[in-house]
Amino acid sequence: MRVVSYTEARNNLKSVFDTVIDDADVTIVTRRDGQNAVVMGQDYYNSLIETLHLMSSPSNAAHLAKSIAEYRAAQAARRDLDTAE
Repeated sequence: MRVVSYTEARNNLKSVFDTVIDDADVTIVTRRDGQNAVVMGQDYYNSLIETLHLMSSPSNAAHLAKSIAEYRAAQAARRDLDTAE
């Protein structure tokens, strides 16, 4: 995460945008007389929103946690997808 002033962000807007997109990260833009703002690429934003949606259901969150634990313990099995002809 990068933190820049409003003036720096305004003077280097292309660089701020390129950095958040290339690094899949966020930049906080600080303002002297107002709330700070967060700049992020759309892919990063979409990923965050999808994660929030998936984790919003306790049962789905538990299922995902169990699946991740199985993967980390090398207990996951690789399967080929069936193809319809």
